[in-house]
Amino acid sequence: MNSLLRLHTQKLFLVGSMALLLTGLSAGLGAPKGMAAIDWVDVVGEGSTALALVVWLLMVLRSRPAGRVTNLLTLGLGFMFLAMWQDTLDEFYALAGTQAWESVVESVLMPIGLGLLTYGLWHWHKEQLSIRTQLLKREQVFRDHLWLDGLSQVARFEQIEATLASDWADEQAHQVALIVELHDFNQFERRYGYREADRLLRETGEYLILNLRQRDLICRVARDRLVILMPHTRPSEARDLAVNLRTAVEHFCFHLSGSDQRVEQVLDVGIGVRQPMDDPQALVKRATDALQSAAEGNGMSLVS
Repeated sequence: MNSLLRLHTQKLFLVGSMALLLTGLSAGLGAPKGMAAIDWVDVVGEGSTALALVVWLLMVLRSRPAGRVTNLLTLGLGFMFLAMWQDTLDEFYALAGTQAWESVVESVLMPIGLGLLTYGLWHWHKEQLSIRTQLLKREQVFRDHLWLDGLSQVARFEQIEATLASDWADEQAHQVALIVELHDFNQFERRYGYREADRLLRETGEYLILNLRQRDLICRVARDRLVILMPHTRPSEARDLAVNLRTAVEHFCFHLSGSDQRVEQVLDVGIGVRQPMDDPQALVKRATDALQSAAEGNGMSLVS
């Protein structure tokens, strides 16, 4: 079972128990309808809606920890599901007119559920605005979960391509691109193994994000290679920022798992400067060429 889903077993048990209770009441107090009396169009419509609500509920619980927003979304979807479930049961069982509880379930739970869901979505919206601030350096104006790199937890190169394509006409927007990688990373990987290497990449990516400006965008293009777009930045400013990044990584304390040993890292930085006739690929290639020179030289190079 999904680790987050385990946190919500009581919620699932409650919703499931209520659905079973409604099923038992309808079967026990109502008379089964004959096949000819069943409106199968209503069965499909109401049943599929109830099923969709269950799927939405499971998706919410599988992706969220416990908390107020989760509780509101769960209550809202749960009440809506129970109302639609009772609506579906009505297609199979005929209840006497004196059974007022059935209409109460359908007429009362649905608006209550919609109200709770709406209130929960309002809090979810505020939550997303806070998360958006945290993710700004990873996505800027585009978001697609398929572009998120599972290892480094920064965006993939598709994010860079979309960002460059959207405003490449503004020559001042993207004058500079940096490509960075850890010096002798392959040697580190051979010596300490893939697991430690993966952790190094992930933690280095997080550390670089902390040292970038709010408007910068960082994405992964290869195993240990990252691209950083620095909008509205002059080459001299980019060089200063690159020096700051290299200094930050040199002071980054990466400790091996289960050990007090610290492994120092060096960051190679290539700076590509946009030229008048460039397209996005040319800018990235120029930064790549600069990185090659940096790796063979003093660790930093600028190509214009």
